[in-house]
Amino acid sequence: MFPPMDPPPSGSAAMHARFSSQRTSRTKPELQLRSRLHARGLRFRVEYAITGLPRRRADIAFPRAKLAVMVDGCFWHGCPEHCVTPKTNTSFWLDKFEANRIRDRDTDARLRELGWTSLRIWEHVPPGEAADLVEQTYRRLV
Repeated sequence: MFPPMDPPPSGSAAMHARFSSQRTSRTKPELQLRSRLHARGLRFRVEYAITGLPRRRADIAFPRAKLAVMVDGCFWHGCPEHCVTPKTNTSFWLDKFEANRIRDRDTDARLRELGWTSLRIWEHVPPGEAADLVEQTYRRLV
């Protein structure tokens, strides 16, 4: 058995490298959702840059309906049901989760200002249920 490894200190080059290597698109929940939406005949854009939204691309976008769908990871976005705060560097992680939540709320507000509907789906939502929600929202908007 290997001894537990201490995480790199926050702000270090090692921590930056670890964060940079995390997958942010084409995650399994996102691919499953996209597959189900496509099977239903819905066509969409992937990693769509919305004009006027400086920092984030929509995971799935329906530009004609102005619907932006984000599939949020339970860990990174602090899911109240599934996020487990790491035991080391706890204050760093709590700050990180809160900063992500604040950024998500700001992104949603900016999308509303631009006339878009923002739909956030937790990664733990079953793909069929997530597809139902996206399709219902899309049909209501077009």
